[in-house]
Amino acid sequence: MKLSKGAALVGAMFVALAAPLAPACATVIGTNTPALDVNAARLAELPAAQRTAWAQYIARSYKQHQFDRASLAAELKPGETAPAAPKAGSSKMPLEKDAAWYGSPEARAIADNIVSYQTPSGGWSKNQDRTAPPRLPGQRFNNDAETMEVNTTNFDAPRDRFWTYVGTLDNGATTTEMRFLGRVQAQVPGKDGDAYRASIAKGVNYLLMAQYPNGGWPQIYPLQGGYHDGITFNDNAVAEAAMILEDIAEGHADFAFLPKAVREQAGAASERAVRPILDAQVVVDGKKTVWPQQADAITLKPISARNYEMRSLASAESAEVLMFLMRQPKQTPELRAAVDAGIAWLKAHAIYDKAFTKVNEEEGRKLVDKPGAGPIWSRNYDIVTGQPIFGDRDKSIHDDVNYISKGRRNGYSWYNAAPQKALDAHAQWIQKTGTTAAGAQAAPHGIAAVKPPEKRQ
Repeated sequence: MKLSKGAALVGAMFVALAAPLAPACATVIGTNTPALDVNAARLAELPAAQRTAWAQYIARSYKQHQFDRASLAAELKPGETAPAAPKAGSSKMPLEKDAAWYGSPEARAIADNIVSYQTPSGGWSKNQDRTAPPRLPGQRFNNDAETMEVNTTNFDAPRDRFWTYVGTLDNGATTTEMRFLGRVQAQVPGKDGDAYRASIAKGVNYLLMAQYPNGGWPQIYPLQGGYHDGITFNDNAVAEAAMILEDIAEGHADFAFLPKAVREQAGAASERAVRPILDAQVVVDGKKTVWPQQADAITLKPISARNYEMRSLASAESAEVLMFLMRQPKQTPELRAAVDAGIAWLKAHAIYDKAFTKVNEEEGRKLVDKPGAGPIWSRNYDIVTGQPIFGDRDKSIHDDVNYISKGRRNGYSWYNAAPQKALDAHAQWIQKTGTTAAGAQAAPHGIAAVKPPEKRQ
């Protein structure tokens, strides 16, 4: 996804000035703008040969949305009041228990909850306590939206406050439910496990149906507009969808019951996911860099998300993308070049002798000098300058985290160490493949390598 300096400047928040890491005087350098929907009006942006497939996808999404709503409404008798929405909570779907535990009454109760909350289209919503009782007839598939106010200035304001994230890949939703059910069904043979196997098969169909014609996945399907339509690297959404389909294709024990034809479809879909990832790698002045948190599904250019999440180069998300690419069985020269360029960019942007830490009760976290600390990375970097940038709820974009509002400064992971795992894995990847590649220099400060990346089980 190529950007000239000029195009990136216009498309990336109207940033006016390059800024050093710790400016003497902090500056508001731009204003965030909302992401565009994926809709029929935008098909002219695509080559003519691709428009039919996208038009069919959009029409199918609308049809599925109506199907989900009608199915829920049909669960209630005329005049009957729907039960209260489920409460938000942590999912409580452990994937690391001993195999026998997944046949226990405790695990099966979680599995029954999961099956009951599967949407008619086959996905799941997010942030729900799966140890709670199963869904009641007519009860919504999702809990109340993260933002229930009617506020058109908020990029995250739902268009329907009572129908959001139905279903989604955000926060590990859908793929985690499928993996948990896979473990349970493996311990429950025969008729008692058939409901779990049927739910998994429905989930596979959901992932196949939700995949864009170019191989990516939206955050929410059926489509719900705005940044939710973007191909989402945040929370590892695309990679998790591709990896579970790869496991299915390879006949992983938890999914071995699926028919051969389904496994073949899953494998083909997983392979298609690599193409948009490679194409969404941001190129500035002819040089590959890293990835955004999410990319426009049609153009593959970086897009914004919430008010304080700007178009940017995203360090943590890029680390996850790199880990996924290094796991791929087909290591083409193009893929290797993408990985090496991403690793080189992360090494060049590592920050030392700084810490993002609590300074006192009044101010909370700030970026401060700390000799010997690091490496850490800013979560977001300006596409043009490569300098750290930070957003606030009023959509303002700043060049210094210490000068954004206290609530936003302390309510988000503005700095992280996530890229280090990709650097360590890359060193092992180079050693394992026996190939010298660009950007494969030793990790800084003598950081030790770790086990190369494995597929999630």
